[in-house]
Amino acid sequence: MSSVRDTFYGIARELGMTRIFSNPGSTEVPLLVDMPDDFEFVLALHEGSVVGLATGWAIGRGEPALVLLHTTAGLGNAVGALATARVNRAPLVVLVGQQDRRHLHQEPFLTGRLSGLAGQYPVWVGEPAHAADVPSLVQRAYHEAQIHRGPALVIVPMNDWSVPMPSGRFTSPTRMRSTVATNQTDRLEVAELLTAARSPVIVVGAGADHADTWSALTKIAKKSGAPVWQEAFGARAGFPQDHPSFAGHLPASRSGVREALAGHDLVLVVGAPSLRQYQYEEGELYSARTRVVVVTDDYDEAAHSVANLAVVAPLPQFCKGLAAVLLESGRSAPQTQRPMPLPASESGNLEPADVFRELAQRLPAESTIVEESPSSRSLLQDLLPARAPLGYLSAAMGGLGFALPASTGLKMALPRRPVVAIVGDGSSQYSIQALWSAHRYDVGVLFVVLSNGGYRIMDVLAAKAGGPGPWPGFADVSIRDLGAAYGCKTHSVATLDELTEVLDELAQILPTMTEPVLLDVVLGGRPDARAAAHRRGHE
Repeated sequence: MSSVRDTFYGIARELGMTRIFSNPGSTEVPLLVDMPDDFEFVLALHEGSVVGLATGWAIGRGEPALVLLHTTAGLGNAVGALATARVNRAPLVVLVGQQDRRHLHQEPFLTGRLSGLAGQYPVWVGEPAHAADVPSLVQRAYHEAQIHRGPALVIVPMNDWSVPMPSGRFTSPTRMRSTVATNQTDRLEVAELLTAARSPVIVVGAGADHADTWSALTKIAKKSGAPVWQEAFGARAGFPQDHPSFAGHLPASRSGVREALAGHDLVLVVGAPSLRQYQYEEGELYSARTRVVVVTDDYDEAAHSVANLAVVAPLPQFCKGLAAVLLESGRSAPQTQRPMPLPASESGNLEPADVFRELAQRLPAESTIVEESPSSRSLLQDLLPARAPLGYLSAAMGGLGFALPASTGLKMALPRRPVVAIVGDGSSQYSIQALWSAHRYDVGVLFVVLSNGGYRIMDVLAAKAGGPGPWPGFADVSIRDLGAAYGCKTHSVATLDELTEVLDELAQILPTMTEPVLLDVVLGGRPDARAAAHRRGHE
């Protein structure tokens, strides 16, 4: 008779989950020993990186990734990354090991109170009443993750894997389809509102990051004459940002939104809530005379939007249908002048703008930028526009520790796509161990670390609040040395000539790289920039 373990591997194989992202412990050993040869085990050195790798992989593949975590410590360490996966809509099936069920009532060493540990961020949590329920719960977790686009957890006592599996025990479908048809009446209503508007404007978000949606939105923008803005803090680009109709990125403040959208009587928001903000500010989000329509495929997103009308529908189909029924308005979208690349600093020191300008001149249009540089994000978005779907990716929640593992997982999923992670040196420390996984599994990501020797964004926020913060800098931390310790080929640059020399070399091999490269960019604002550059040299 087959065991629960045997049945699980058969189910995982049938569902296409043959790559396991993990940092295991003793409660996972019964599952992993003598793992089938057609499964691949991917080790990361911290659970946040485990989930980050899986998140990037799931986003790249558009299907659930399989994660294995070690009881309380493993799940606890991963909670922040699971929250990011939920908000980034990354489908994950997460198995969490538990102590042996036969003495759980005595709470032996490593017993976990696991079902609520990740809070409300899992889309579903399953605990098997009997060992034979495990395969069915894994099937259900797969469907829950795929339909609700987030992490679904299954908590598995360690001895369940060896229990004989009775026949006929499955209680979940092996395959599930979820089809939501778009409504022609809804499309016609939105089309009529756009046609009747004197001056419509479109705001796109991460949910619109799909080739078909992009194509339809460019037609809608042309027919309606509407400029297109990207939502503030959007984790993905909802429109080609080199298109003539693209107006830029909305500010994350109420007054900034009102100013940017002033004069428009209709706002069509696609693939985003209406509208994401940051720091609280008094005042209305929109002018009282502005009508707002939200079109999203996420009910929760629609439910907390400021809108006169919200439509929940699959975006590619809805936008394609809307483009087909929308009448030509005769208006031309205002031409937006793209930000001009800033000239190199006269001091000779490197600044973030130098890095973004030089990358923009060399990266292929199909490249993905995985961003985690809070103090220079706006500049990056201006100088490195997303030119293809999945051209930009960041942590939707804003939590740090996403870019290094997510870019690694994304490149695993899409090995032929150029992937560049751009992170601050402070941000890199949250998941620096992900560099080891990139090296161990031959993942050709270019990691560009902007080294200013501290938390620049925190210094900026403290200055705005009227004074310095109490946190110290960490200019003595060598990003180059850390990268080398984890096995990456490394470069350290502190001048424009050094930067362009390295980028010229890497641009030739980036699409086909099979090993990670870390580029430590010593910025001019770093207290020890000259000394650091002299000390580290340039390989």
